[in-house]
Amino acid sequence: MILRNFFARNPVDTTERRVYEAIVAQARQPWFYANLGVPDTVEGRYDMIMLHSFLVIEKMSGQDSSADVFAQKLFDELFKDMDRSLREMGVGDLSVPKKIRKMAEAFYGRAAAYREALGQAEYGDACALKTALARNIYVSNTEHPALDELTKYVLKAAALISDQSAKAIAAGEIKFPEIEST
Repeated sequence: MILRNFFARNPVDTTERRVYEAIVAQARQPWFYANLGVPDTVEGRYDMIMLHSFLVIEKMSGQDSSADVFAQKLFDELFKDMDRSLREMGVGDLSVPKKIRKMAEAFYGRAAAYREALGQAEYGDACALKTALARNIYVSNTEHPALDELTKYVLKAAALISDQSAKAIAAGEIKFPEIEST
């Protein structure tokens, strides 16, 4: 019984899994790739999932112990999915842990940059956020024509997620901005 669940292709339905699936669905919105020029590549999609995951994990972290536990479970779900994705892409079993470690390091680096940038944006300075988005999403293209629009979206998403209750998110209810309204 336990081994069957361990090797199951379909992940167990949990609230953190549902929130993670909502994050992935939002990060895969065609608008990001068609309208904002986010590279429609494995790396571009990874960066958008990392960005949206960061926003939710940041909201949940430091709220209370149950929200912290949820944030950790969400983080774990994210990297379980990355592990599954690498294996499905044919990455060898011996290489997966190394790649996951690099992905986790990249996540922590992006999280630190986004955290600092959003802190500055609270005081009306979105320059650091633009720089972080240019570096991570647009491969250091600070002149990307959609950089301002992506920055506005991230600020709106951060505010919307911040206004949601940690209890609702931990119950699997998460809202992201409507793409048409950005």
